[in-house]
Amino acid sequence: MPDSRNPLYDQDFYAWATEQAALLRAGKLADADVAHIAEEIESMGRTEKRELISRLTVLLLHLLKWQFQPTHRGPSWRLSIANARDDLTDHLGDNPSLKSQLDVSVASAYRRARRQASMETGHPENRFPEICPWAYSQFMAEDFWPQSDAD
Repeated sequence: MPDSRNPLYDQDFYAWATEQAALLRAGKLADADVAHIAEEIESMGRTEKRELISRLTVLLLHLLKWQFQPTHRGPSWRLSIANARDDLTDHLGDNPSLKSQLDVSVASAYRRARRQASMETGHPENRFPEICPWAYSQFMAEDFWPQSDAD
């Protein structure tokens, strides 16, 4: 746990961050608030993982709705799915080490997407598969469009 030797951290985060960046650039590590810097870097990593789950949730939600509401399909849904795939590709391109977290992240995102799909479609949650029915490589493929029973 970081110590509180730098009150600026709690009083004015922007000023603290600017000060710490200047200290690091000047090589003055002894003067830097290393404990809080480490905490902030770890927090940034957690933020990137949460962003991955959020982007996966959006894509999986759209795919569930595509499959379970075939009468609502249209160009805007197609564009939303394509954009969600692009966003995920870009995010993982910026953070390639997150690929090691895909299985856990997909499971977490699917749980959220399933609940949200139930709310948005009016279908009971148990109408949707309990676990993600698609592999990451499958749902990321540009030509993947899940079919409904009505197709």
